[in-house]
Amino acid sequence: MRITTLIKKYQGRFSFNLLLIVLEGALALLFPLFIGHAIEDALHQDYQGALRLGLLGLAALLVGVGRRVFDSRFYAKVYQEMGAKVIANQGPDDTSKKTARLGMMKELVEFLEFSFPELIHATISLVGVVVIIATLQIQVFWGALFTAVLVLPIYWLSSKKTLRFNKEANDEQERQVAVIAMADKTALQRHLKKMMRWNVKLSDLEALNFSLSWSILMAFLVAAIVISVGSGLVHYGALFSLIMYVFQYLESLISLPFFYQNGLRLREITNRLSNAEPA
Repeated sequence: MRITTLIKKYQGRFSFNLLLIVLEGALALLFPLFIGHAIEDALHQDYQGALRLGLLGLAALLVGVGRRVFDSRFYAKVYQEMGAKVIANQGPDDTSKKTARLGMMKELVEFLEFSFPELIHATISLVGVVVIIATLQIQVFWGALFTAVLVLPIYWLSSKKTLRFNKEANDEQERQVAVIAMADKTALQRHLKKMMRWNVKLSDLEALNFSLSWSILMAFLVAAIVISVGSGLVHYGALFSLIMYVFQYLESLISLPFFYQNGLRLREITNRLSNAEPA
């Protein structure tokens, strides 16, 4: 069972959900700019900028709440229908695999409900912020692109290990109910030890990748502040907006590898669920 299969089955509702996600991300992208304008206006005893900022916040609230209310009901239905299908496609004696794969199905649905909107927001933020930074300070713009070139390959180079560790962890998870049913303390301890071993390996790999990436991003943040101040940008609102956009860019860039790693895990899960389906 692949994500594309779910999207085709619920195409209309997925499209509406995607529209709300994009709108929410676009509104979030405007906050630093509106805050900068509000600061500039307030320094001149003008509060029109603050009013526009408040209206932006209200619009973001309405769209965000509406999307979450829709999501909770929509994905509950998806899990109910597709989870039943996953169970039906397993043999009558595959209780252990049924339990594990139902959990994997839940993980897939939770990705669509929670992580997918964050991925869209991060992508919108990354592209939109880079464009806005280019209009505010071109040297910082080139620095942002160079930083991305340094960070993204770190995770790409570790993708094979990530896939292998996830496969081993899922293989062990599928044996869990059978091991518990054996009522053998030694076998259960051995099973749990194997499960934790692969989780630790995944965690260590993620920690290494994150530490390398974060070091590069912090160096860029410091450099961006120095460049921005040294460039003669005298409007406090514009300077504040630029620094906020740089920080927003860093948040988006550091989150994309997380989604990439999560995507690798989901690819292994969807392949497993697809292989379980009858031809």
